[in-house]
Amino acid sequence: MAEKKRYRSAEWYNSKTHKRDTFVHRGWMRNQGHPSHLFDGRPVIGICNTWSELTPCNGHFREIAESVKKGVYEAGGFPLEFPVFSASESNLRPTAMLFRNLASMDVEEAIRGNPMDGVVLLMGCDKTTPSLLMGAASVDIPTIGISGGPMLNGYHKGEIIGSGTGVWQLDADLSAGKITEEDFVAAEISMSRSKGNCMTMGTASTMGSMVEALGMSLPHNAAIPAVDARRYSLAHMTGKRIVEMVKENFIMSKVVTKESFENAIKVNGAIGGSTNAVIHLAAVAGRLEIDLTLDDWERCGKDIPTLVNLQPSGKYLMEDFYYAGGVPAVIKQLLEKKLMNKDALTVNGKTIEQNNTSAECWNNDVIKDFESPLVKDGGIKILRGNIAPDGAILKPSAASPELMKHKGKAVVFESVEEFQEKIDDPNLDVDETCILVLKNCGPKGYPGMAEVGNMRLPQKLLKKGIRDMIRISDARMSGTAYGTVILHTSPEAAVKGPLAAVLNGDLIEVDVVNGKLNLDVSQDIIDDRLENYKPILPDIKGGYQKMYVDHVMQADKGADLDFLVGKRGSEVKRHSH
Repeated sequence: MAEKKRYRSAEWYNSKTHKRDTFVHRGWMRNQGHPSHLFDGRPVIGICNTWSELTPCNGHFREIAESVKKGVYEAGGFPLEFPVFSASESNLRPTAMLFRNLASMDVEEAIRGNPMDGVVLLMGCDKTTPSLLMGAASVDIPTIGISGGPMLNGYHKGEIIGSGTGVWQLDADLSAGKITEEDFVAAEISMSRSKGNCMTMGTASTMGSMVEALGMSLPHNAAIPAVDARRYSLAHMTGKRIVEMVKENFIMSKVVTKESFENAIKVNGAIGGSTNAVIHLAAVAGRLEIDLTLDDWERCGKDIPTLVNLQPSGKYLMEDFYYAGGVPAVIKQLLEKKLMNKDALTVNGKTIEQNNTSAECWNNDVIKDFESPLVKDGGIKILRGNIAPDGAILKPSAASPELMKHKGKAVVFESVEEFQEKIDDPNLDVDETCILVLKNCGPKGYPGMAEVGNMRLPQKLLKKGIRDMIRISDARMSGTAYGTVILHTSPEAAVKGPLAAVLNGDLIEVDVVNGKLNLDVSQDIIDDRLENYKPILPDIKGGYQKMYVDHVMQADKGADLDFLVGKRGSEVKRHSH
């Protein structure tokens, strides 16, 4: 009989040279009632769980984990669930993005330091998806993802209401005096009526789609509603597949390549995905030592129409998207137009083409075709100029076409606190032709690069019926938000990037089609202003936040910590006992 294959977990549970270690590792596990045969050298599968009652989008993950375990046991594996830091988008202050990298460190070290041969990543809420992918990428063992899925459609007063997007709309109406405080509060339960993450094409659903487009999940991962039985069936099959991946030594870096990221960029354009995908994919690529730049977004996103008619760009929600065919139906169209690398591998061992070539679209108003797209030139636009030498980004599908080429007077806010203090001042010198500029809200400046880039409009303009203006910042915005919002301006003002040089009354020229973003001031004047500029920096006393501010990279690099970039492998060089 052939000798049974030895897996990584054998160093803990079946060591031939460190008998005392084996006693300790195996012996203490027995207090949970695990029988002897589970330690017979079969694959040990870690289930990395971001469940938390403080992360409501992931509040059902204990149930998801149980379905994964069934699949692992069925395939002959030994599943062991473990928790990691869960960054809640809706609760965590000052911003969940500040803790994405912390969570990734937790994930990386938990995987490396524990006896697992493969890992299933349970992710959903915005930052839990990239942080788990980042941490797993640095270790690079067999890895597969399963998202928690979106909430069911929200309904309020007979109309659908979407996560986040509805909030921004209702807030504008409240500020304009169109609705009452009671109307505003009544919408809450109507919007969030089931388990799951945001059901708009916000960052959570976008990143679920990116996981699928990268090949890191089974098909239909992104769109199956959280409460649909098929979500739990997918989790079961995910558990079954990870055991097979371990036996095949099908590690993460064999799945995710430069071609995978190029495919994901194209899918992001077609679904009208969140601007946050830019920064998260850059961070994942950095961990895998794959060179992914804003130029790749420009090159791969060019000429990709937005096909998916979902809020905030369109009108439908994720539940409708799933019933219409989901991400596979979108990928099939891109494959038919020869826009994707059809040979890119996915975690089930098949190519992206093999997985999606037979997909069907069941609703052409939800998933439009290339001949009649939602937005002809969708995707993410990269802007560069003398106030964004390292780039800034804009999402055309959520913007106003008439503002795609515009020259306006800057109305400047040095901090988010100054913005909140002054934006509704009736004496603020602003009209709808102006451009709102917000500084010191980037990776170091906030810190954490909060989602404050979609600045609300001045109340006096809202009352006039104005619903959009150009807004420029070094911040991010929620994937559920909309408007002509220029984000991630890099380098940020807090490191004396040229955005810091913009003053009230300066003229700024925006030309989205040609990718231009320029301050109508000479370079000498910009240099002189920067020399005398005093950034508004966060008051950080110590701890993780100090480490973050000292080591975070700029937005165009993914805002990861500089010392976390790259693969470090799974080897643990010392024994503990």
